[in-house]
Amino acid sequence: MAQLGTEANPLRVAVIGSGPSGFYAADHLMKQKETVVQVDMFERLPTPFGLVRGGVAPDHQKIKNVTKLYDRIAKKDKFRFFGNVTFGEHVTRADLQKYYHGVIYAVGSSSDKKLGIEGEDLPGSAPATEFVGWYNAHPDYRDLEFDLSVEAVAVIGIGNVAMDVVRILGRSQEELDKTDIAKYAQEALAESNIKRIYVLGRRGPAQAAFTNPEIQELGEMQDADIIVSERDVALDEPSKAYLASSEVDRKDVRNVEILREFAARDPEGKPKQIIMHFLTSPIEIIGEDKVEAIKVVRNELYVNERGTIRPRATDETDVIPVGMVFRSVGYKGVALPDVPFYDKWGIIPNDEGRVITEFGGDEQVIGDYVAGWIKRGPSGIIGTNKPDSVETANKLLEDVVAGKHWQPEHTDRDAFINFMAQAKPDYITYSDWQIIDELEMKRGEAEGRPRVKFTEVSAMLEALDEQKSIRTSAD
Repeated sequence: MAQLGTEANPLRVAVIGSGPSGFYAADHLMKQKETVVQVDMFERLPTPFGLVRGGVAPDHQKIKNVTKLYDRIAKKDKFRFFGNVTFGEHVTRADLQKYYHGVIYAVGSSSDKKLGIEGEDLPGSAPATEFVGWYNAHPDYRDLEFDLSVEAVAVIGIGNVAMDVVRILGRSQEELDKTDIAKYAQEALAESNIKRIYVLGRRGPAQAAFTNPEIQELGEMQDADIIVSERDVALDEPSKAYLASSEVDRKDVRNVEILREFAARDPEGKPKQIIMHFLTSPIEIIGEDKVEAIKVVRNELYVNERGTIRPRATDETDVIPVGMVFRSVGYKGVALPDVPFYDKWGIIPNDEGRVITEFGGDEQVIGDYVAGWIKRGPSGIIGTNKPDSVETANKLLEDVVAGKHWQPEHTDRDAFINFMAQAKPDYITYSDWQIIDELEMKRGEAEGRPRVKFTEVSAMLEALDEQKSIRTSAD
């Protein structure tokens, strides 16, 4: 048998998912000096980049510049992109085993965690994931409707996603004009009657998950005052001890400083208010046919037996009148066909990226690997995925050296193209995506925006076919 990982017999790896973790894993594999690796990446949508495209807020364009790196990775000869292809439907795990030596699942966490409280499913109560997808023009969410005629909204959570939701709800039209927000979303927000946005965090200001720039931005909104009470920035003993300890994260120190600055401000009388409440947990969403209010409980912090600062409820409750609730308490992974899954954590069970048959076990699923949020849970920022993906890629390479990999029956790289021509003839290549990308940016340029996204897969494919026909005729 010919040595694997040579020019004559390259190591072939499939990557499911085209977000940051998938690109970082592909990049590390293709950079190997001693091993020739070819990577094929699969994406359910015609568009790559995962949450960088569909999750990063439209008013955070600089963060999206990371796609320039992914673009360079995708243009390598050893890389191919198959968009508009659904794993488990158009391509199965059994199919991949016939053409590849291994697979890396990098599908992220597309669902959301529930609060588990009464009234959570009332009309007007929705996961932040849906609102984020809606205003980011994600095809799966474009047809959703949100009642923006209400005067008060509660956003539950104090992470970066929650801050994104708050900003978009509070932005002026002038601010949104400079973004790539979905046009239908901006039109709906232009008619918004929202005046008060309550932000509810179950822990204190020293434990907030948002980053310094995210909270700082809330104090610089054109149309919204930020309201923080002195009570909410007063630190309890566990928080004081943490901030004074050697283990303190400087981010948390600065967050507290920023929030204290906000608490010392007088409101300027802007049309909207962002009202932050820490140590506050929802215990019931109230309403008959729709959301009318949210009942909350005041928490206190304590240090548990593991030395971790945790919240617990007191007997102090309150009811806040709101017409809409967005929960932003974490993303959750979704199971893939024929792949082990640990539902409690929403992850594929793994040992440092090697997929195992069950959580806590030690039996490896040969040939299967996992990276990103579906590996570790929804934590960290975009850059956090790089070391995570490198770890996974290295485990795959170690296993290949040890002979632990799939034995594909097709070794010719082009054989898979023949398979795809039958399985999903309208798959999208990376050069196809570049045409869609170019069209979106041209549409944006005409309106003074970074881009105007296509919001329907059918519209993307139609525009792509039309443009390819024009270019073919020109040639």
